Amino acid sequence: MPRTPKNSKAGLIISLGGSTLAVVRTLRQMRRARGSQDGLTTANTVAGLLPLVTSALIVLRRLRGRSARRGH
Repeated sequence: MPRTPKNSKAGLIISLGGSTLAVVRTLRQMRRARGSQDGLTTANTVAGLLPLVTSALIVLRRLRGRSARRGH
C-alpha cells in the first residue's frame, strides 16, 4: 500500500481506516482460532494484533496533534 503524506488529514484518516479494518479481520481470525481450541494459532494472532493496534494509536495521536495545533 502506498504511503500517504504525513501532513494530510485525509491520508491519516485513510490510514486509520485501514488499520481499523486490519484489527477487525485479526479479531475475527482470533475468534475462529479460539473456537477450534488451537492455542498456537491464537497466540500467533494475538502477536499479530499488537502492531496493528499500535499503528492505529499512532495515527490517532497524529490526528489529535493536528487538531490541538489548530486550536492554539
